[in-house]
Amino acid sequence: MQFDATIDVFALAQVFAISRGARTQAEVVRVTLNDGDVTGQGECVPYARYGETCESVVAQLQNVTNPFDHAGLGDVLAAGAARNALDCALWDLAAKKAGKRIWTLLDKPAPRPEITAYTLSLDTPEKMEAQAAEHAHRPLLKTKLGGEGDIARIEAVRRGAPNTRIIVDANEGWTPELYLELAPVLTRLGVEMVEQPFAAGADDALRELERVLPVCADESCHDRDSLDDLTGKYDMINIKLDKTGGLTEALALKAAAQQRGYQVMVGCMVGTSLGMAPATLVAQGVAVTDLDGPLLMAKDRDNGLVYDEQGVHPPTAALWG
Repeated sequence: MQFDATIDVFALAQVFAISRGARTQAEVVRVTLNDGDVTGQGECVPYARYGETCESVVAQLQNVTNPFDHAGLGDVLAAGAARNALDCALWDLAAKKAGKRIWTLLDKPAPRPEITAYTLSLDTPEKMEAQAAEHAHRPLLKTKLGGEGDIARIEAVRRGAPNTRIIVDANEGWTPELYLELAPVLTRLGVEMVEQPFAAGADDALRELERVLPVCADESCHDRDSLDDLTGKYDMINIKLDKTGGLTEALALKAAAQQRGYQVMVGCMVGTSLGMAPATLVAQGVAVTDLDGPLLMAKDRDNGLVYDEQGVHPPTAALWG
């Protein structure tokens, strides 16, 4: 089997900023598998927060000597971006070899469109209000926050989009003191959920603080092994395939989390439709879908996902699965 991993760079439509920094382009790793007859592909987004770069992920993949199967991936690659791209490429290859859609292979119903959040980049209150006004027609906005000045930012976003549902993402940027100051403001403004307010590993304060709106674990939740430490701290988990290490673990994490009573959000890094495509399967019926990566691109891959008033649609076979 021919196995290749390449780095692709896509310009973003505008600067995208969170509490840890800003970017103007998305750098992704694309894996292709060819068995001589058909080609499967998958995409991952290496994330510096977890010590990953495109080069380190490609090196990890180049050290894999056998294309193996889904069950054996965990023995050769840890959960993370490299395993995600390879796992999703294997599923795409399997679907194409079988001549069936991926959901048929997984014995699941055909996926339906899901309303997705659209992310507002961290900026000054004035610029965030302008962003919100530009996208006020969207049903759900996710507002990036990050610490000092967040009250002014979220109030500005609500002015810009007075009738839109809003969730917020602090990207580990708050302290317990700031949370206590912000929580009543968020509830007054109708914010529905806050994502990862405190740093992973320093979030025990959530067991003592009153959670007046649902709190979602992102950086604190990677795969099923993360669930035990979330008890009493979080109401929801954010499943991202680049954290779980692929579709296989993402589906297992979703089932395990729901069994424990957690609500589920399905999110993404900033990547193309190829990276979002497998996540549309995981997003079926969840509380929050946040698969807006392609909407942030200046130009997406060919055969990209369709986004309309119904939400993000499942991929065509020409893209993935």
